[in-house]
Amino acid sequence: MAVFKDHFSRTSAAYASFRPTYPPELAWTLAQATPAAGLALDVGCGSGQLTRLLAGEFARVVGVDASAEQIARAEPHDRVVYRCAPAEATGMETGCADLVVAAQAAHWFDLDAFYVEARRVARPGAAIALVAYATLDLPEDEAANAVVADFYGRVAGPYWPPERAHVEAGYATLPFPFQEIPHEPLAIRVRWPLEALMGYVGTWSALAGLRRAQGEAPIEAFRARLADAWGDPDRPKAIRWPIALRLGRLS
Repeated sequence: MAVFKDHFSRTSAAYASFRPTYPPELAWTLAQATPAAGLALDVGCGSGQLTRLLAGEFARVVGVDASAEQIARAEPHDRVVYRCAPAEATGMETGCADLVVAAQAAHWFDLDAFYVEARRVARPGAAIALVAYATLDLPEDEAANAVVADFYGRVAGPYWPPERAHVEAGYATLPFPFQEIPHEPLAIRVRWPLEALMGYVGTWSALAGLRRAQGEAPIEAFRARLADAWGDPDRPKAIRWPIALRLGRLS
C-alpha cells in the first residue's frame, strides 16, 4: 500500500475556506449512474466539498480521508458521516455503497489497492467515479488570466508534485478498468473577488516547495501583478475550472 502523501493537512483551514464548491449537476450526474440512491462513499473527501453536495442526492453519505485535520474541518450535515481512514482501507461494510467517488484525490492513492477496496464495498451495479479539476481560467479578463497562467506554469510549475500531471491530463493517464458511462461536460463556475482567488492559490500543493526554495518573494510578486491586472480588488470576476470525470460501472 502506498504511503499517505500528506500535502494538505497544514493548509486544511485554507482548503476548507477557499476550495471551490462543485456544481449540483455533478452530484446529479453521479446519482443517475447508480442502481439506487442509498449510500454514497466519498473517498479522499478532504473537508467535504463534494460530500455535502452528494447529500442532496443520496439518503446517506460517508466521507473518508486519511488526514484527521481535513476531517476536523468538514462541515457537518444531517445525512453525512465523516471518518478518518485511507482510501485503500475505508473500514466500510462489504456491499454497502451505491457510489464510490474520489474527487481531486485519486492521483494520491495506491490505485490498485483502492480499486480492490471499491469493489469490496460496492453493491451490485454500483458506480465508481474519479473527479478532477486542474487549471482555472478567467474567461472575462484576459490580462488577469495571463498572470495566473504564468504563475501556475512558470513560477510554481517546478514545484508541483509529480502526481499533478494526472490532474492536468484529466485523469486520462490513470488506469480505469471499468465500463465507462458517458456524461455531459461539466465545469465549476464561481465569481470571486481577488482575495478569494489568492486564498485558493494558497492551497496549491506546489506552494510548499516554492516557499522552501524561494521564500515569499515570488508569491508576493504574483499578488502584486495580479492586483494590477485585476483593478478593484472587491470586484468579483468569473472563474471556471473544467471538470474531468471518469465515470464507470463496478461489477
